[in-house]
Amino acid sequence: MKDTHPLSAVDALRANVAVPFEQARAMPKAVYTSPEFLALEQDRIFRADWLCAGRADALPNPGDYLTMSIAGEPVIVVRDRDGAIRALSNVCRHRMSVLLEGRGTVRAITCPYHAWTYNLDGTLRGAPAMALNDSFCKEQIALPAIRAQVWQGWIMVTLNPDAPDPAEKLKDVDALVGYLDMSSYRETFRETFRWNTNWKVLAENFMESYHLPVCHSGTIGGSVDLLKMTCPEGSPAFNYHYIMKNDTVPLSLAHPSDTRLQGDQRRITWLLSIYPALLITLTPGYFWYLCLSPDGPGHVNVLYGGGMSADWCADPDAARHLADIKTLLDAVNDEDKGCTEKVYRGLCASLSEPGPLSHLERPNFEFASYIAARIP
Repeated sequence: MKDTHPLSAVDALRANVAVPFEQARAMPKAVYTSPEFLALEQDRIFRADWLCAGRADALPNPGDYLTMSIAGEPVIVVRDRDGAIRALSNVCRHRMSVLLEGRGTVRAITCPYHAWTYNLDGTLRGAPAMALNDSFCKEQIALPAIRAQVWQGWIMVTLNPDAPDPAEKLKDVDALVGYLDMSSYRETFRETFRWNTNWKVLAENFMESYHLPVCHSGTIGGSVDLLKMTCPEGSPAFNYHYIMKNDTVPLSLAHPSDTRLQGDQRRITWLLSIYPALLITLTPGYFWYLCLSPDGPGHVNVLYGGGMSADWCADPDAARHLADIKTLLDAVNDEDKGCTEKVYRGLCASLSEPGPLSHLERPNFEFASYIAARIP
């Protein structure tokens, strides 16, 4: 039987990233398959870093909410009466029922068990049949607040009171792609799905384009030339690579009415992997993203969304262009599902072992270094 003790997995990962990138191999198998290692990730990565709940424009009006789970902690993200985005514990302060599910709009947050009701700022509004309890004081009861900030249009949430603000942590992202003003893009679709693979397998799949010619042979693979790809060094908070697009997909280019973007700025597609689990494809015309949440070693819950820049949103033909892109992205996702689920099946095989990385997989090595640094 394979040793999956967390210390052995941690030690193997440390050794994996201690060598120069040119000598690096894929991460050790136990880093993906060990429940004990996942418990360390949940505690030291997912409970400690900023996670993305999606786009702020998905909650345009007071009372609009969505829910998420951070390392098993239920969270509500809601736009309050003053128009601010808040994050609150999604657990009633009475008998600890989960309060809300999915997405929706509420005037107040009402517990489905005993109808304790909370205002959109988390304060308790009312609780039936509590007047005879001498210890009950409505003013002393509120849903615990959780840190939430909007960065470039993304709702970022963390359980860690000491985590540096996203604007500070991700200032290098702003320096790299700030000219595109992500905050002005508008979300047009948001979906969820669950795949039978480890969250890091899917993250790594996004981080490298080495797999495109084969995994995506039915969609985008034919347009890729591996010999023309480069992978710049990333930063401690994210990695990235980019593709120069031609004119075959108009929505991937700057809108003709946009006179601000010049030269290559009008056609670069950026692939941004913001640690630990926000993956963004950003073009001058549209964007799409994945937010990952582990569900055991062998499953990952995925938030999948996307939309368009402000110029393209106003274009009369935008809906047709977006429908074409969405059809393509859905097909690409189906191909990625097949590939990443095969990888996890291989990771669980007794005769498999990690091999050397291509120069096109530098982001994967940097991702491994991030994880190793977070699990000392």
